Amino acid sequence: MADDVVTLLAIESATDMVGVALVRDDGASAERVHVGGRVHAELLIPSVEEVCAVSGCSISDVDVIAVDLGPGLFTGLRVGVATAKALGQALSVGLVGVSSLDILAAAAIQRAVERSRADPADPADPAGMVVSVVDARRGEVFAAAYHLDRADGSSDPVDPGTVRDDRSEPITPDALEAWLSELAAAHGRVTVVGDGAVRYHHQLAAHASLDLEGAAELSAPPPLALAHLALTRLVRGEVPVAAADLVPDYRRPADARINWEQRAPRATPNEASGNGPR
Repeated sequence: MADDVVTLLAIESATDMVGVALVRDDGASAERVHVGGRVHAELLIPSVEEVCAVSGCSISDVDVIAVDLGPGLFTGLRVGVATAKALGQALSVGLVGVSSLDILAAAAIQRAVERSRADPADPADPAGMVVSVVDARRGEVFAAAYHLDRADGSSDPVDPGTVRDDRSEPITPDALEAWLSELAAAHGRVTVVGDGAVRYHHQLAAHASLDLEGAAELSAPPPLALAHLALTRLVRGEVPVAAADLVPDYRRPADARINWEQRAPRATPNEASGNGPR
C-alpha cells in the first residue's frame, strides 16, 4: 500500500440488509445500514451518497471498493456486485471481493475480543470455533466453519486461511444441525452467527453446545466488518482486481443462468407429432 491515506468504500447486499461503509486507513469510518424488504436497488446508491456526505468527501475520493461476493440472496448480490463494478469502472479503481461467510466470522471474533477487553469476567472467548450460516432460502443454508486461535489477544479480522471447513454447496437444516453437532463434539462450544442460524434457531437451540446468543445481532454481514477485513487484506498484500474480473459467489447454477428451455415457445400437439405446418 502507498504511504498516502487510502479511502475504501464497502458495499454489502448479500442478505435482506443493504449497507455501505466508508473507511480510511488512518482510522476514520462511517456506516449506513437499511434492514427489511427487497429494496437493494432502491437504497444502495442513496446509502453510498450518505456515507460520503457524513464523511465529508465525494465519491471521487474513493481509492478502492470492497464488495460482498456472497453466497447470499441472488438479487441482492447481483445489485451489489453490479454497482461495485460500475463504480469501479467509473472511478478507475480496483475492487476487493470478500465472502459473506468470512465477514460474519470476522465480525463475530472482533466482537468477542471487544467484550473480553471491556469485561474480563465476560465469558466471551475469542478462541474456538465460529460457524457462519447464511439463509439460502428454499429450505437450505450456506455455511463455513472457522477455527480461531487468538491466544495472543490479536483483534485482527479472521484470515481466509483459517477456514476449516467450507460447505461448497447449500445444505439442509438437518445436515447443518448434524454437522454443527460433530464440530461441537470435536472442538467444544461453537459460536453460530448469520440469518440462517436465526431462521433455524428453534432447531439448533436444542443443542447446549451451540452458542446462538449473537446470531440475531450478527444476522447480516456488517458493512464496517467488510471494510476493515478488505483493508486488512490489502495491507497484507492482496491486489485489487479490475471490474471485469470480479465474479460473484452464487453457489447455485440455477441462480446464475437463465433457464432458456422454460422460456422457449412450447410446441403444439400437431407440431410435436410432425403434423404441423411446414
